Amino acid sequence: MKLIVTGGAGFIGSHLVDALTARGAEVHVIDNLYAGKLEYVNRQAVLHQYDVESAEAREQVVRLKPDLVFHLAAQADVQQSVQAPGYDARVNVLGTLNMLEACREAGVRKLVFASTSGVYGDLAKDRIEEDDPAAPISFYALSKLAGEQYIRLFHRMFGLSYTILRYGNVYGPRQQAKGEGGVVALFTDKLRQGLPVRIFGDGEQTRDFIFVKDIVEANLACIGQGDQQTFHASTGRPVTVNTLVRELERLSGTPLAADYLPPRQGDIRHSCLDNRKLTSMLGWQPAYDIVSGLRETYEYVQQRSTR
Repeated sequence: MKLIVTGGAGFIGSHLVDALTARGAEVHVIDNLYAGKLEYVNRQAVLHQYDVESAEAREQVVRLKPDLVFHLAAQADVQQSVQAPGYDARVNVLGTLNMLEACREAGVRKLVFASTSGVYGDLAKDRIEEDDPAAPISFYALSKLAGEQYIRLFHRMFGLSYTILRYGNVYGPRQQAKGEGGVVALFTDKLRQGLPVRIFGDGEQTRDFIFVKDIVEANLACIGQGDQQTFHASTGRPVTVNTLVRELERLSGTPLAADYLPPRQGDIRHSCLDNRKLTSMLGWQPAYDIVSGLRETYEYVQQRSTR
């Protein structure tokens, strides 16, 4: 099977590429290396260093004619989207549209799209379901929702099959220490440096933190099933930011000082996704809870810091 992973040099994408090559697939990566790293690209994969919204990226998809495209490339920083909504839209909306047009021209069987829990905004509900209303409060989430709508319309008009995965807050090895989505990486980095962490709000805001290896398995489950469906790739369990601090302190045996600051524009107070649709229809289950996932992430950071 020939596959393309956009964003395959990034945090989540590189783990997915590792898993796909381990299965014996021919994997091609489209990544401009702006956020991704060359060292993360599996040696068995082929890297094509292009912007996802470029003509070159589109031509590469058409030339390769893959069976399936995993579209993970994105501008994923909420605060950057607030500061530069035009750039956010160019990457996330026009980049997705560019890949959709390429898939149609290349006769790709299916596109698997990485979306976000952020599309629901600050929805006041304990566990959000897939058919709950979307009301983004950041340009990043809005651009992801627009990408979803383009994908659904491409299927309706041109027959391109798809699966949309709305991720919880993904964490794990290789994550960059920046942005709200990278809070675990930020905290482990500050812990390594002996510096206090910054918490925007009172720390009681919750997120559905999901380990990167579980996200990879959710993507793999979509290869042969889940067509024309939108799923939550999540644990279904809320965790507070203060809980993260306490767990990291327990793992390291070191106190982690925290500076509490006012909440930021575009930040969501509570977010937890009901994952029962994905578990029932695709047979997927998250294998990591927050304790085991943080342990593996912390050990990775420790190993990297001793090199």
